[in-house]
Amino acid sequence: MPDGNQKGAFVQGYNAQIAVDSAAQIIVAVDVIQQTTDNHRLAPMLEQTEQNAGARPQAASADTGYWNPEQVKKIQGLGIDLHVATGKQKHGETSPPDEGNPTEDGEEPSLRERMRQKLASQAGRDVYRMRKAIVEPVFGQIKEWRGFRRFFLRGLDNVRGEWKLVCLTHNLLKVFRSGYVLEARRRRQQDAETVIEAACRA
Repeated sequence: MPDGNQKGAFVQGYNAQIAVDSAAQIIVAVDVIQQTTDNHRLAPMLEQTEQNAGARPQAASADTGYWNPEQVKKIQGLGIDLHVATGKQKHGETSPPDEGNPTEDGEEPSLRERMRQKLASQAGRDVYRMRKAIVEPVFGQIKEWRGFRRFFLRGLDNVRGEWKLVCLTHNLLKVFRSGYVLEARRRRQQDAETVIEAACRA
């Protein structure tokens, strides 16, 4: 794939993709591509999400690299509440509040402008802000907690298999740890019931 640091140079690298659910940070769709841009991958990732989860997502958010007017229009036509950034933002920066429609009177705003207005609304900012607490931590957990920073296999098909295995183990860890949480809650509830029962008997 092209090297983003040196014009005209290429590196044997891959662009790993994931879609993550907002409830438990479970990875619901994965892919690996050799293109540096993501703007053709939003619809395929959401289609894979629907196939894997058995249901169409109600809402989805993505960074500006996924902006593609044709795919955005297609996804919105399916009834998915979509939030895709239309421009670069610095880390921690949010969209400025919507100050109304800057287009001329009677002129229909473009798809990009409508999305910009949507993200600038309070509701849009609240939804898009959550993206940084949903998908970004998963990449951090894979890279930092588990130390996975490079692919060990070569060839696109092999790397896709390796990435799926990494994501599968991430999901297994999430499910395993959630079991600990549920068990801890169950034990606390049992302890509380025991205390209440003992108090009643006393």
